[in-house]
Amino acid sequence: VQLQACGGGLVQAGGSLRLSCAASGRTFSRYMMGWFHQAPGKEREFVAGISGSETNIYYEDSVKGRFTISRDNAKNTVYLQMNSLKPEDTAVYYCAAGTYVYTPRRQYDYDYWGQGTHVTVSS
Repeated sequence: VQLQACGGGLVQAGGSLRLSCAASGRTFSRYMMGWFHQAPGKEREFVAGISGSETNIYYEDSVKGRFTISRDNAKNTVYLQMNSLKPEDTAVYYCAAGTYVYTPRRQYDYDYWGQGTHVTVSS
């Protein structure tokens, strides 16, 4: 599976961005999809995750109520709608796919990773 993330950019605090991650292959609906971010000098951290059937959705506490993860299995794409952005959201955002993801917040459960897209939120 190859993942291609896009949609990052520079936005002012309070603004919005929508990230997209397109996946290759014909078994997209079988994968748990996740978004992670990595700020400069910090470790990569979980942001949100969504199961293949969209039954289970997970968010990191700091983004609850601001970010929404969704997917379109017909388009092999997962999205991250980010509203009310804060300077502390500045990071490289990565999408990830995993077949057997028992702990969505754990990055090592994911098998495939996109290249990352930069998000910069100015104050």
